[in-house]
Amino acid sequence: MSTGRVRTKKKACSSDQSPDNLPLRSSGRQVKKKAAEAADDDDEASEKKYRKCEKAGCTATCPVCFASAAERCAKNGYTSRWYHLSCGEHFCNECFDHYYRSHKDGYEKYTAWKRIWTSNGKSEPSPKAFMADQQLPYWVQCTKPDCGKWRQLTKEIQLTPQIAKTYRCGMKLNNSTKTEGSDQCSMPEDLRVAEVSDHWWYSMLILPPLLKDSVAAPFLAAYYPDCVGMSPSCTSTNRLPGESNLVKLEHLKSVPNLTVAGMNKYFQPFYQPNECGKALCVRPDVMELDELYEFPEYSRDPTMYLALRNLILALWYTNCKEALTPQKCIHHIIVRGLVRIRCVQEMERILYFMTRKGLINTGILSVSPDQYLLPKEYHNKSVIVVGAGAAGLAAARQLHNFGIKVIVLEAKDRIGGRVWDDKTFKGVTVGRGAQIVNGCVNNPVALMCEQLGIKMHKLGEKCDLIQEGGRITDPTLDKRMDFHFNAILDVVSEWRKDKTQHQDVPLGEKIQEIYKAFIQESGIQFSELEEKVLQFHLSNLEYACGSNLSQVSARSWDHNEFFAQFAGDHTLLTVGYSTVIDKLAEGLDIRLNFPVQSIDYSGEEVQVTTADGTVWTTQKVLATVPLALLQKNAIQFNPPLSEKKIKAINSLGAGVIEKVALQFPYRFWDSKIQGADFFGHVPPNSSQRGLFSVFYDMDSEGKQSILMSVVTGDAVTTIKNLDDKQVLQQCMTVLRELFKEQEVPDPVKFFVTRWSKDPWLQMAYSFVKTGGSGEAYDIIAEDIQGKIFFAGEQYYSQKNTVLMALMAAHIGNY
Repeated sequence: MSTGRVRTKKKACSSDQSPDNLPLRSSGRQVKKKAAEAADDDDEASEKKYRKCEKAGCTATCPVCFASAAERCAKNGYTSRWYHLSCGEHFCNECFDHYYRSHKDGYEKYTAWKRIWTSNGKSEPSPKAFMADQQLPYWVQCTKPDCGKWRQLTKEIQLTPQIAKTYRCGMKLNNSTKTEGSDQCSMPEDLRVAEVSDHWWYSMLILPPLLKDSVAAPFLAAYYPDCVGMSPSCTSTNRLPGESNLVKLEHLKSVPNLTVAGMNKYFQPFYQPNECGKALCVRPDVMELDELYEFPEYSRDPTMYLALRNLILALWYTNCKEALTPQKCIHHIIVRGLVRIRCVQEMERILYFMTRKGLINTGILSVSPDQYLLPKEYHNKSVIVVGAGAAGLAAARQLHNFGIKVIVLEAKDRIGGRVWDDKTFKGVTVGRGAQIVNGCVNNPVALMCEQLGIKMHKLGEKCDLIQEGGRITDPTLDKRMDFHFNAILDVVSEWRKDKTQHQDVPLGEKIQEIYKAFIQESGIQFSELEEKVLQFHLSNLEYACGSNLSQVSARSWDHNEFFAQFAGDHTLLTVGYSTVIDKLAEGLDIRLNFPVQSIDYSGEEVQVTTADGTVWTTQKVLATVPLALLQKNAIQFNPPLSEKKIKAINSLGAGVIEKVALQFPYRFWDSKIQGADFFGHVPPNSSQRGLFSVFYDMDSEGKQSILMSVVTGDAVTTIKNLDDKQVLQQCMTVLRELFKEQEVPDPVKFFVTRWSKDPWLQMAYSFVKTGGSGEAYDIIAEDIQGKIFFAGEQYYSQKNTVLMALMAAHIGNY
C-alpha cells in the first residue's frame, strides 16, 4: 500500500469541521494567512476523515465497515486501509487488527477458526476468509409474494433454512413475530442489492462463496470442503479428528462407494476420489465440458457453480419423489454476505440446466400445468414421439413435464414395446421381455422404483452349473474355466488395439483361434467336462450380445465398456417393468394402432403420416423405432436418411433372444439349488449351446413354483419353426436331465416368446456386427436438421444429451 496522499477537496463523509468554524483575527494580513492555513488544514482533515477503497474498479465511494468489532472501528469514517470483500462490503484496518494482532481481544477467536479451517480445508485461512466466513452479515429475502425485497440481518443472527423459508420484512427472529408499526415491506431496499446482478459485481468479488451446512456435505466427506463449494468451518464438513489432511484423505479415498444414511444405496451422484467409469455421476470438484460451455463465466473459478450444482444434486437425491424447484433450493443456500443474493439468482439458471441435461427432475413425477419444470419459452413447442416403448414413454413423460406438447404414436395395440409382462401366472409377474436390471447404481430404473416405492430383488452371485445327468459341477472347475475364458477375451482386447474396421473378424472365430493357440503352446489338455463348461460361458456371452458369436465384431463386441457403466447389483424387478411403464404413460396423449409410414421434414414443420392416412404436423419428431424396422425401411424419410446414417444402421445387428416360462405344481428344484436365484445348464455339446442355458427362479420369496429360461445364439434359429409345445418338450427334457435323481412334474402353465416374429419389433437388443464399429451408435443418434431426433436402445450414444430418452438402453438384458 502506498503511503503517499493525493490532496482532494472532495467533501468528507463526516463533516463535523468546516472553514466557517475557524476563529477570525483583527489584522487583515493575519486573517489572510490564517485563512490559507485553515484551508490547508481542512484538506488534511477531510482526507483523514475519508479514504476510498484501494481495490481498482470498486464503486464504493464511501466504504462502511461491516464488522464493527474493534472499539475504535472506523465505521464510515477514516481508516488507514479499507479491506475489500465486494463492492459494498469492506472492513477497516482497526477491525483487521482486532482479530489479527495477538494482543487484541479478537485474536483468540480468529486463531480458533483458523485451526478448524486448516484442519478441514485446503485454501489459505486468511483474515479476509475469516471475515467472509464469520463476520459478514447474512442477507435474506422477504417471502411475502408482493414484496421479495432483500434485507440485511443483524450481525448476531445466524441464518437457517427455516428462517430463509419463512422470513418477512420486519420479522423479529428471536420470537418469529412481526415488528409492530408500519408495513415494513414498504421500506426501500438497500441500494447495494441492485448492483449484485451486474456481471462486474461478481468479477470484483475477492473470495468465492462457500456454503455452510450444505445438504451435499454427507455425499462429499472425502473431499476438501472448499474444493467443492463448502465452508471448512462447519461441523457438517469436519473430517476425521486427530489425523493429518493427507492421512484423512487417503482413508476416505479407500471407501469407494460412500452412501448416505437413510438414502437409497443405488444413489451415488458424485464420484469419490480415484473413482471413474460410473454412469450418471459427476466430479464434485470439476466442471464438465457441457457445463463450461453453458457457464463460461465460471471457467476461471468454478467454486460458486460447483457449490450450487452439488447442492442441487444432493437435494434431488434426498427427495426424488417431488419435482425440485428453485423455491425448494433457495432456503438451503446458507452463505454470508451480498453474495447470497447472487447465489440465489444463479441457482435458478443452474437448476434449469441440470433439468434439461437429465441430472435431476427425471423419472415419474407428477407435474401440474402451472408447475412445469422449464420456463415458459419452452411451452410453445410440439413433439411427436414415434413408439410407446420404454424409451419413447420416458422421453414423452420428460418432455410433457417440461411443458412441451407431446403426442405418442404407437403401431401396436399396447404400450411397452419390448417390455411385456405376463401377470397370469399365480402370484408372480413374469416378463416376456425385459425384467432384469443390469447395474443399479444411478440407473434411471432404480430411481423410478424409488419414486414408486418398488423394491428391487438383488440377484445373488451363486449359480451352480448342472450337467445333464444331474451332477453339480465342482465350483473350482467352474472358476478355473471362467478364468481361462476371461483370459481369452483379454487376448482379444490386446489383438484389436491396432486393428482397423477392415481387419475385423468374427468374435467366435477369434476366440476359437486364440483357444487353439493356447492349447498348442501350453500343452494343456482340457477334459471333456471342462470343454462343456467353456461352452456354457460362450453361451452366456451370446446371451449378453443377443447373437451367435459368428456375427459379432471381435474388434467392437464390447464397445460400450469404453464409456461409463451402470455399476453395482443386478436385480430382478419382481413386480415387472410394466408397473414403471404404466406410470410413465399416465396422463400422456398416446395413440395406439397408429403405425407411422413416413416422416417428411422437407418443410419448416415436420409431417408424420400414419397407416390410416392421417397426417400429423409437429415441430420436431423423436423416433424410438427398433433397429430391425429401420433396417427394413419400415418408415420412409423425406429427404432420405444420409448414406452415412444408413451405413451405420446396417453395421449393427438386430439381436434376438427368446424366453420360456413354466409354472409347476411344486418347487422341485429347491433342495438342489438351495436358495440360489438361478442355475446354469452345462450343454452336452456345442450344437446345443444356448438352448435353455440358464434358469431363473421367478419368486424371490420361494412361495410360487415358476422358472424362466432363455434361448440364445444358434438355438434361437433351432426353435424358430417349432410350435410352443415342441419348445416346451425340449425344455422339459433338459430339466429332467438336470434333475434326473427325482421326478420333475409337468408344468401347469407356460409361455414361449416369439420376438423375432413380432412385426413391429423383430428383435431384442442390438450388437456390433463384424466389420462394424461402436461409432455407429453415435452416428445413428445424431439429429437431422434439428428436427428429427432418435432415442432408444439402438441409439445409445454418449453424445446424446436427452438422458431419459435413452431409457431402453438402461433396462439391460432380458
